[in-house]
Formats: sequence, structure tokens, C-alpha cells
Amino acid sequence: MLQTTLSVPLDVKPESAERLSSLIDAFRQVEDTGKDPSSVNFGRLIEGIPTLHFMSISVFEDPAYDPIFILEINCDGPPGPFWKQLEALAGSELREMLRCCKEPLDRNAKLYRDVTADGLTAPIAPYLQAMTQPPSVFHHGNRGLRRHRILAEATLFRDVRAELDKKQDNSYFGLSAQDIHKALRERLLETYPWLDEDPEPRISRKERILDIARVVAFAAAVLIVLSLPGILAALLLPTGIYIAAVIVLFVVISVLLYRMHEPLPTTEVTTNFKLMSALTRQIPALFLVFSYPIVFAVLWLLQLGLGFIFGTGQTWVPQVTGIIMLGNLGLFVVLPGLVLWLRTLELRDSSQYKASIDPEKVAEILRHEDWISQNHMGSIVHIRPGVLRTLVARLGHRGLGLLLRVKATEGYLGSMRTVHFAHWAFLNNHSRLLFFSNFDQSWGSYLDDFIEKAHVGLTLAWGCGVGFPPTRFLIYDGASHGRLFKNWALASRTVSRFWVSAYPDLSVDQIERNFRVARGLRKAKLSAEEAKDWARDL
Repeated sequence: MLQTTLSVPLDVKPESAERLSSLIDAFRQVEDTGKDPSSVNFGRLIEGIPTLHFMSISVFEDPAYDPIFILEINCDGPPGPFWKQLEALAGSELREMLRCCKEPLDRNAKLYRDVTADGLTAPIAPYLQAMTQPPSVFHHGNRGLRRHRILAEATLFRDVRAELDKKQDNSYFGLSAQDIHKALRERLLETYPWLDEDPEPRISRKERILDIARVVAFAAAVLIVLSLPGILAALLLPTGIYIAAVIVLFVVISVLLYRMHEPLPTTEVTTNFKLMSALTRQIPALFLVFSYPIVFAVLWLLQLGLGFIFGTGQTWVPQVTGIIMLGNLGLFVVLPGLVLWLRTLELRDSSQYKASIDPEKVAEILRHEDWISQNHMGSIVHIRPGVLRTLVARLGHRGLGLLLRVKATEGYLGSMRTVHFAHWAFLNNHSRLLFFSNFDQSWGSYLDDFIEKAHVGLTLAWGCGVGFPPTRFLIYDGASHGRLFKNWALASRTVSRFWVSAYPDLSVDQIERNFRVARGLRKAKLSAEEAKDWARDL
């Protein structure tokens, strides 16, 4: 994987929370040079950590918990080199922040004491790495583009524009797209010799195969586990009674689901999303997932054929295969049964129609936003209790994360073109859910984009949160309640006290545009049609 996303959550000593916030603010004031024309904002960190894309430091307050300090990073390659470079630049500042945090109760306590005790100067990198929390779901915008490549292609694009916009001796007027490509390449090749080099693949064939394999393996594993009750019932019950029970239970559960499928009054939100249409587009993937029973059927037929040819008779293979095939019929009870259980919980859930929002905190959040065209948000919500909720949340996040790796391969999150890096992570024994996002434009327009274009995934990922707007069958409604959802999300936000972007003037869309221009210039020759497509990005 070319990029890494993770966070380091640390519980804060309540008496040290105010001091910790002051330390973070002081660190920001030193690194953010403001309007000083002689230096780049956060330039020391950006230049000293060449793998850094985005980094944030936040403190979350919650009346049910002690404050929590979270360091979020998005970088190239594995995190080890990043931690060492960060420590070399800001080790003393981070050490003081860590002293405001609690000593962990597990085996990392010794690392904490070595880092924070007076007079000791043990490296902090091992402790940060040990306390790292991996994401449950993550998205990398402009996936597969390392930072140095993003910056190099941005510089190339600016030079291309400067060359085309020359007011004197401009020889590009009147040329065809092919001739413009040829002339620009010849003009820029000396300055950018890497245009003649083969670029690093954004997603290698091996990574692509592994991503697909993980989705299929995950879905098949879930399907097999859900088949186990049916297999057990097929072993214990006579075949006729088992099949009759499956039919009766399926009919009863279907009737109950039909009676409960209507949304509660005032909770339905009409959208363009159609579940059957979405499933239809995934028929090849669904066939791969559901093909595992076919393997048993083939084994059964093969064994019967060999037995007939060689006269060996039936063995355990067809017997076991028959039980498994019968057991799979249990899916017609288990799956609708789980949906019925979930729907029953949804009808009893309590949602916040007027989330508690602190005006002073909102004002402080706004003071830290819209200084550049990019912004950052951090949020923590409580997770609804219960066995099914826990399983749905964990498996839903796992499946959504794997699916994103397969689907979001073109630099964008579906039709959304504003998300650079984003991730969810479970905290405090999966009792709380963390969300971080680095995005283009303002927070309001960003959430509007999510609500309009990615409400299904957002509902699946965040629907387990306490107070989340009413959902229906896990994916409907929920985040589509625009005003309710935005108020709920705002109430869970915290102030982004420290936030660094390595390329603050570049949007997700512009990075992809730069990539396409550079990709065209890497080619010695373009066809007429290719040149026309390439020229649209100039």
C-alpha cells in the first residue's frame, strides 16, 4: 500500500486537559507562520517529513469520558519512518503533550514511563507506534499518488499553463491537439526528464488482486458462518421436516418484514438509490461470492460419476455435500431473521431531533476553518449497545472498507470529488466511533455532498451511533435526513487545533487533472482522439 492512514488515541488526565490544549495551540503558533512571506506555513514539518500528506492533533471532550488526545496522520509508505522524522522535528513538544496523558494499563505502560519520566529521553516513536489505532474504514483520495509525485505534477501543470499563456512568441495558436502535445513535450522534457520514465503504478496488479480476493473471502466467510445454523438443523432434523420448517419460517418472517417495512411517520426520505439496481450492477461479484455451494455440487457429481464408473459406490463426500446443500437453505431463514431483528431495533431506536450544540465550541471550530480551500473535521460518537449492533457495526465497517478498496480506484470517493483522506476507527473497546476527514471546500458543502451522493455508505458507517437520525434496513433514510444529520454531526465535532496539509492549494480534482496532463506528456505520441481528450485538461 502506497499510503497509510492511522490515528493515536490517548486518554488525557482531566486536570491536564487545559494545559494540553494550550501546548497544542502553542505548537501551532510556532509552526504556522501566518502571513510571513519569507516562509511557508508549517514549512518545517512539510519539508522535514517528505512523506507527509495531512496531520492533525485534537482533544475531544465528552461528559461520559475523560478527554482524549488524538494524533492523526496520512503519509506515504509504512508509519515507522514517519514517526522517526516527526520525533526529530517535534519530539520535545510531543513529549510534553504525552505527559498530559494517562499511563496505559497494559504492557505499553513501561514505554510511557520511559518517554514521560523526568530526566529520561527515550524515543517517543516506539510508544506512538505501539498505541496506534488502525482504521475500520478508510478512503485515500488520489489513491496511489505519493506526495512527491503530486507536487511534481502540480509544478508541471503550472509550467504547462505558463507556456500556453505566453503573450509573446506564442507558437501554440492554431495548432492541433496532437501538435500542441508534441511541442509541449519537446519544450518541457529537458526540465522534466522524468517524463521519459515509466511512472510507479498507482495500484499494482498484485494489490488489485488482493483487494478483490479480500472482498470475496470476507463475503464468503460471512456466508459460510450464516449457513452454520442451517447445517446444524439439517443434521438434527429429518430432511422433510427441515425443508418444511424452512419454508414456513421464511413465509412467516417475510410477512412480518412486509408489515414492518414502512418507515415511521415523518422519517422517510426519498432518494434515487434503489437496492435492486445496485445489486444488479454487482452480479459478477455476487456470483463469485455465492458460488461456493457450486463447489460442493461439483464434488458430489464427480464422486457419483467415479463411483458409477469404477463401481466403488457412494462414500462420505456426497453425504457431507448433501448436508451442506441442505444447510444452505437455512440462509432463507437466517438472513431474513437477522433483518427482522435489526428492523425491530430500528423501530425502537431513539434519535436526536435537536442535538445539543455548544455555541462557544462551534464559534471556535469556525475560527479554525476556511483559511485555505481545504478543511479538516474530527468527530467521536457513542455506539448503540447490543450484540447485533456490535456485529453489524464491525462487519459493516469491515465490508465497507474492503469494498472501498475495490471501487474507489480512480482518485474519487464514488461521484464525490472533495475527499482527500478520511477514516473511521473504533475506540474504548468499540464503545465509541472516531471519524476524521481532510476535504475540499467548507464543512457545510462537504456534508451536503455526502448527503446527496454517498448517503447509503454514510448511513451504513455511522448508523450505529447513538442519536443518529432514524434508519430503515440499515441503509435507507439515516444520513438522508439532511438537517438532522448535520446537527448530529456538528454536535460530535471537536476543534481542529493543529492541522497540516502538505499541498494546501490543491483540490482532489486538480490533483487528478495534473495527473492526466502528466500522463499524456509521458507518452511520446498520442492519437488524434487521445490528444483531444488530453487537451481538455489544459
